[in-house]
Amino acid sequence: MVVVLEKNVSDKQIENVIKHLEDFGFAVHKSTGVEQIILGAIGVKPNFDTRQIKILDGVAEVYRITEPFKLASRSFKKENTEIKIKDVVIGGNEVVMMAGPCSVENEDQIFAVAEIVAKSGAKILRGGAFKPRTSPYSFQGLGEEGLKLLRKAADKFNLLVITEVMESAQISLIEEYTDIFQVGARNMQNFSLLRDLGKTSTPIMLKRGLSATVEDWLMSAEYILSNGNKEVMLCERGIRTFETFTRNTFDLSAIPVVHKRSHLPVIADPSHATGLRDKVLPMARAAVAAGADGLMVEVHNDPEKALSDGPQALLPEQFEDLMKQVKLIAEVIGRKM
Repeated sequence: MVVVLEKNVSDKQIENVIKHLEDFGFAVHKSTGVEQIILGAIGVKPNFDTRQIKILDGVAEVYRITEPFKLASRSFKKENTEIKIKDVVIGGNEVVMMAGPCSVENEDQIFAVAEIVAKSGAKILRGGAFKPRTSPYSFQGLGEEGLKLLRKAADKFNLLVITEVMESAQISLIEEYTDIFQVGARNMQNFSLLRDLGKTSTPIMLKRGLSATVEDWLMSAEYILSNGNKEVMLCERGIRTFETFTRNTFDLSAIPVVHKRSHLPVIADPSHATGLRDKVLPMARAAVAAGADGLMVEVHNDPEKALSDGPQALLPEQFEDLMKQVKLIAEVIGRKM
């Protein structure tokens, strides 16, 4: 249920409305918009008479949210969520670039890639220290040593850090080194992990699951939001279909669909979506044209020797070309990069 408060509502009236909602058994989430304050009352009460709230002083309107995802819905928050980390804003008018290797392999590699990323104009360095791999015999990441190298390289080139968290036990460690938690596709419905991440204050990027519908994806975001963390962004990284010419099927239509239904920023990952470096550039252009709030791509200084996902990692000159092209696309649709 959404409770829209009057524009001139007083603090005392807000407190009174919240108290009434809590007395009725609702969990209350407050959203401060540009013009009005909105209260999200979360609870399964199909026969609740909304007039009991509508008559209260300071209440302008009360209506039910029909979507199963409440806090992620446009009904709860009309304005786009903007996530501000230092001088970077995700979800605003700027299309934000996240780039780096799939895995942190050694100090020389991550510093070389960080320099390439920064010189090309990206704002966020990506890299995995803990890697979920299909085979238990594949490179699993450097762990804490990888986190230290990632943070050190990012700080040298004035970049933010995004890295993957795989389980709740890793949260406190990774939080020391990262600016954004990444939840990978395999963990999209790891609800205990999502609940624990919801109790942190660090921004979270939630990747779409391999076979997840848009509603499944938004419901997973709801787990994080309902536990208190409002700094959530989504990442479209392709879904598994019967097609075999690409690693996954890049669902570009999900970007405008989510923007219509939700206020959360949407990032696109054409590297994991296609799995082939020659497909990354055209899909990156298409994602920006479709309205993505940011891109995440893999870049490696020597992809032939990469310990993971070398075939989809861009060469430095390819990444530089990508940055130039997507900047032009962004300008065409009234955005900047």
